[in-house]
Amino acid sequence: MHGPHEGKVKDLISRMTVEEKLGQLQQLTWTGATGPGGGQTEEVERAARAGLLGSVLNLHGARHTNSLQRMAVEESRLGIPLLFAQDIIHGFWTTFPIPLAEAAAFDPAVVERDARVSAKEARSNGVRWTFSPMMDVTHEPRWGRIAESCGEDPYLNGVLAVAKVRGYQGDDLAADDSLAACAKHFVAYGGAEGGRDYNTVDVSEQRLRNHYLPPFKAAVDAGAATVMAAFNTVSGVPAHGNPHTLTGILKEEWGFEGLVVSDYTGVEELIAHGYAADGADAGRLALTAGIDMEMVSTRIATHGAQLLAAGRIREDRIDDAVARVLHLKFALGLFDDPYTDEDAAIDAPTPEARAAARETAARSMVLMKNDGVLPLDRGLRSVAVVGPFADSTDLHGTWAGPGCRRFPSVSVLDAVRAAAPGAEVTHAAADPARAAAAAGAADATVVVVGEAPELSGEAAARSDISLPAGQRELIAAVAATGKPFAVVLVNGRPLTIGDWAGDVPALLEAWHPGIEAGNAVADVLFGAVNPGGKLPVTFPRTVGQIPLYYNRESTGRPYDPEEKYTSKYLDLADGPQFPFGHGLSYTAFSTGQPRPVRDTVTAEALERGERIGIEVEVSNTGDRTGDEVVQMYVHDPVASIAQPVRRLRGFTRVTLGPGEKRTLRFSLGAEDLGFWTNDAAGQYVVEPGRIDVYVGSSSLTEARCTLTIA
Repeated sequence: MHGPHEGKVKDLISRMTVEEKLGQLQQLTWTGATGPGGGQTEEVERAARAGLLGSVLNLHGARHTNSLQRMAVEESRLGIPLLFAQDIIHGFWTTFPIPLAEAAAFDPAVVERDARVSAKEARSNGVRWTFSPMMDVTHEPRWGRIAESCGEDPYLNGVLAVAKVRGYQGDDLAADDSLAACAKHFVAYGGAEGGRDYNTVDVSEQRLRNHYLPPFKAAVDAGAATVMAAFNTVSGVPAHGNPHTLTGILKEEWGFEGLVVSDYTGVEELIAHGYAADGADAGRLALTAGIDMEMVSTRIATHGAQLLAAGRIREDRIDDAVARVLHLKFALGLFDDPYTDEDAAIDAPTPEARAAARETAARSMVLMKNDGVLPLDRGLRSVAVVGPFADSTDLHGTWAGPGCRRFPSVSVLDAVRAAAPGAEVTHAAADPARAAAAAGAADATVVVVGEAPELSGEAAARSDISLPAGQRELIAAVAATGKPFAVVLVNGRPLTIGDWAGDVPALLEAWHPGIEAGNAVADVLFGAVNPGGKLPVTFPRTVGQIPLYYNRESTGRPYDPEEKYTSKYLDLADGPQFPFGHGLSYTAFSTGQPRPVRDTVTAEALERGERIGIEVEVSNTGDRTGDEVVQMYVHDPVASIAQPVRRLRGFTRVTLGPGEKRTLRFSLGAEDLGFWTNDAAGQYVVEPGRIDVYVGSSSLTEARCTLTIA
């Protein structure tokens, strides 16, 4: 391992006892709030004073972190500072939309801004390390943690992961507005069978490398300081004890020199997996596989000295893990200044941070359907705002930061009142009869339905992803009035909405939008913001279709409505309710035929770094300024490993005025036109043949051009 602090790290390691080394590999929690078990407060203080602790989870506030830091720096033998960490997923004080929502913006700038604001707020409160971004590609909407991911596409996940790493870490990890980022969960956590959290993942090598690994490789190449292991097995081997992924791929093949941390008690759980015989065995397997720091459970620190004496682990592996921890602490500037300026602590969202959260939330919303009801006229005489979430001030979403407990979300009801000050705004909550009465008396109605934040996120899998009880009846009651209305969805996952979506004139997917939720919803409803988001994940018609995703393989008998013996359901129309990449606007766009700058290239030229340009013209054919997300997909129709029917390989969000046209330019290289094989050693190939390139406004676009790889 090399770096600017190598000499200092080696010198420090040379002076450490085995127990002190093992202590640096231990992270304990201050509160125990993110997993099973109680707090470890007393143990944290004892270990800090003894120099037997590397990191602390779930403690923030400059005064609190400084107090504990003094114990480590001023009372321990070597004075090695502690590293304070926290799950800051989409905001600290200022809650931004959930990551799945931000993915819908198809705009890395909004993700980076979230991370910048979060880093500044958290760093001023003593936190130096966040367990974000999560980049678990998933085809499973029943899985609650889809809310924390960027959806079903590896390319989109990778682009946004890079943006978030850049936002957290900035140009200098030691700066007073930077955090160490953590790429999680390594790897294939999003493939949990049945969408049940922590469940089995059985995956081929090619699927692992083509589908699950690319966002992590992008994050590592972008300089992510740390990586977190996943709870699941990977083809029978738990990720926390998997030398193929943690060492073979991550550390050796990719050359990752950062820190690999376990997830919460993930090392201990090797026993429950049936992989480790006992705690000592779990510690041995995890450390040997490539875990450098153990979160909350203590199997490496407790048994490490005994394992070393027995020859079951190697001291050079311990030293390598310790070096990774110390390099990070030096890079963060902890040895130069281990404390946080208590007078400079940010203790509330600033107006600028709120404005950023509001803009991000509106930019992340997806207009799924609109029969002309939206945008609403600010001059309406009366508006009804109904539904169980109409007046909710808890629209932060899952894994919101500490700010969600102090700073309520703006409700949709309050925001509509502010947006239409001349209107009579009435409200009815969850009773269908009262909602219908309010709708019948109003010029227009906003129906706010969806899921509470606790229904998505970790340990929040759902077998039925339709609207919770009573909400469909409420929509039907409002629809029966015959008055204009729009449905706003607030949710942390795709929902099955096929039993009512056809009956609503307008449908806005708002996700869980964060602290400025209501204001952002109102901005879109009343046309202050023209929606331009696109779905980063497929919406199935029913739960029985799952898994359903755009980047599927064709099968040998692709769907044909006229032929019985093809891949389909007898009792369901083919395809999704809404496809990946779908999203409407208050204006209209036209995307032309894509054109290659040249239509032939050799595989050798691609491998040397040559690229092929693709051009396409996009036009705003409507009467409002708006945003279109132009998406480029590729398909290799004949390959030695069957390829997905579409793979996203580029996108651009562009703002156009009425009648404005623009020519967009994309490019394709070897990383876009080849694929990984099933070779466990890692073999990437670019094969000769035809490549179809599709460009348009969703994954269903038919406009295409053809390239030839010679």
